[in-house]
Amino acid sequence: MRSHHSHSGDYILHAKDHLEDIVREVIARGFKSYCLTEHIPRNNPADLYPEEKHLQISDLESNFDRFYHHARQLQYQYADQITLLVGCETDYIRPDFRFLIANLRSKYKFDMIVGSVHHVKEIPIDFDVSTWELAMRKCGAGTPRDLYAAYFDEQYDMLVDLKPPVVGHFDLIRLFSVEDSEQPISQWPEVLQRVERNLEFIIGYGGLIELNSAAIRKGWSEPYPRADICKMVLEKGGQFCLSDDSHGIAQIGLNFHKTLKQMDKLGITELSYIDLENGGTVIRKEIVAAIKADPFWNQYAQNDMTRY
Repeated sequence: MRSHHSHSGDYILHAKDHLEDIVREVIARGFKSYCLTEHIPRNNPADLYPEEKHLQISDLESNFDRFYHHARQLQYQYADQITLLVGCETDYIRPDFRFLIANLRSKYKFDMIVGSVHHVKEIPIDFDVSTWELAMRKCGAGTPRDLYAAYFDEQYDMLVDLKPPVVGHFDLIRLFSVEDSEQPISQWPEVLQRVERNLEFIIGYGGLIELNSAAIRKGWSEPYPRADICKMVLEKGGQFCLSDDSHGIAQIGLNFHKTLKQMDKLGITELSYIDLENGGTVIRKEIVAAIKADPFWNQYAQNDMTRY
């Protein structure tokens, strides 16, 4: 089993548990590889979340530096038990983030990164409904349609600038869209065009689109991205990888069994993953039929696994 996206309570305030405890639990669950991808430090006090208002930008920077070196130490310490990849999850709040992320990539030499967009018009779109609605009011006529279009435009800018190996929660913008979340993207032709443009760009440079099971714990019946976008990825020849986007031990591998059912339903027969090789990384593939034989799934038959 593998996951390409995770966080810990040591280094962000909205997660739980120590990073080393998470690594130990991942090993105990039988993961073959796991990516440690803490959020990058932001560069403007206006970007701080409510729980971070007591912090300075320098605090975020020093905290991220501690994460990186701790993760590298754990990568070495547990190398005989699991492949750990050390990376980060980006924000892309403004165009100047291209320089911030370029500097981080130069300084830290990540194994991989998860390229994500959590803001539109510099306003968070996955924090709560009220901020999602505020972002919507800043877009065009203030409709979900306008917000979706702006989101996928900002995502495209991120993709072009960063070419991230993994693209995080591709359609996160749908999270709080009560009326339109389950409606197909094709209801809005201009939004569909942007989605197809973004997918084709990702496929063109060889990026992986994560099947992110965190959407299920947040109330969806399926992972990010929703089925309509997954079908486009399949039709265009794109590659999927698997992520739990865990924010603590309780979320390690959470809802992977439901994600597997969605994969079967959509006809996804192959997953890609990032592996370490000769001091660098390589993308490998696994057949879903082989993944189903992984002993990882045995835990779902145990009575104490009801939290899944």
